[in-house]
Amino acid sequence: MYKRRTKPVVSEDYIVGLTDGEGCFYALVRPPYSKNGGAKVQLNFFIKVQSSDKEMLEKVKNTLNCGFIYHQKEHRINHTQCVRYTVSSHRDILNIIVPLFKRNPLQGKIKRENFTLFSKIAELVSQGAHYTSNGIAQIQHYKSQMNNGARVVREIRTLRGNAKSPRLLQSARHAMEVGSG
Repeated sequence: MYKRRTKPVVSEDYIVGLTDGEGCFYALVRPPYSKNGGAKVQLNFFIKVQSSDKEMLEKVKNTLNCGFIYHQKEHRINHTQCVRYTVSSHRDILNIIVPLFKRNPLQGKIKRENFTLFSKIAELVSQGAHYTSNGIAQIQHYKSQMNNGARVVREIRTLRGNAKSPRLLQSARHAMEVGSG
């Protein structure tokens, strides 16, 4: 009789601590746009470490039983090669990632605030709010407060620049007003 080998895992506390230092919660708003002013919202949770620590991310993946790991090429001088553990499935974000960080709060103030905003966006997406201009405006508002507002301006410009109807243009303008307030 053969014994089954178990995959190495880490504790939830370990994952939370690793995320506090090396993780990120991110939402991306992008086409396709609907006639109601909605857009596609991609939710991402990731942890990025040096390539030499790939085994650590494999343990995280084994523990959470979701996501994937890939090598992220680094072309900048004086930067080491990295690996990234990423979860981008809406189902896994809502059923695994959000509950994990609600059970085990992050310790860093900024990261904890980013997670709170990320979880609000995830909830809006689960309710289908991203299919409407008002929902996208609300998502953009939360997103503008995350990660020092990174990429919000560029995404709003994309929303505005790709507007093929007055309704989409109105949605982009509304997102800019809400996102900047």
